[in-house]
Amino acid sequence: MRNNHEIDYRIFGEEMQYVEVELDPQESAIAEPGSFMMMDDGIQMDTILGDGASQGSSFMDKLFSAGKRLLVGENLFLTAYTNIGYGKKRVSFASPYPGKIIALDLQQLGYKVICQKDAFLCAAKGVTIGIEFQKRLGTGLFGGEGFIMEKLEGDGLAFVHAGGHVLSRDLQPGELLKIDTGCIVAFTSTVNYDIQFVGGIKNTLFGGEGVFYATLQGPGRVWIQTLPISRLANRILAYSTTAGGRRKEEGSILGGLGNLLDGDGF
Repeated sequence: MRNNHEIDYRIFGEEMQYVEVELDPQESAIAEPGSFMMMDDGIQMDTILGDGASQGSSFMDKLFSAGKRLLVGENLFLTAYTNIGYGKKRVSFASPYPGKIIALDLQQLGYKVICQKDAFLCAAKGVTIGIEFQKRLGTGLFGGEGFIMEKLEGDGLAFVHAGGHVLSRDLQPGELLKIDTGCIVAFTSTVNYDIQFVGGIKNTLFGGEGVFYATLQGPGRVWIQTLPISRLANRILAYSTTAGGRRKEEGSILGGLGNLLDGDGF
């Protein structure tokens, strides 16, 4: 028996996915503003302060709980979608950029999962969306995800989004995984997260992979993404600002010819 609303779902698509959530009468799902795609008639939208997990709390408690979400890049308000009709109704939420949607059954994952900032997409009503402080100073100062991460707590379904391809890996007790800090999507609360210095002057100056990497030590499950949104944004920015917006190869012998062949002209 779950305390959170029990919802069914289906995930569609490949590169640009969306999740379809099926709601029984009086069931609700919560989602980030801007993720809504479509819904059946009979579903009511309602903007709520915080995550809706403790609507019986005082206004100040709700405000404090919602305010913490601003620290992880989420919105102060969420939108609740409730089936007020008869029979099953469906509401769909779209991913914000190319990647994969990950379904997390918190009941089977120890009731708590720690995620990168901006990862949350939607969840069953009752799931708590809060913040997780990294206790170690080095982790907070040098970790690619920063001092504050996002945590999802409860016993319902939650959905997060990641860039590129996503893989999950179960770490055995004591098993250590070294990973680029930006490639971490989420991990269960039993996983120990830390930051290590790469070491070596050549690695530091010329490695191109950053000065620090993350370590994840089991036991527990981790989710890893191949294309962090920050890496994608940096590549696009670098391309758009190269030579005042021109392509890198324009300074080469074949640059002008390349532009002519692909229709850009001289």
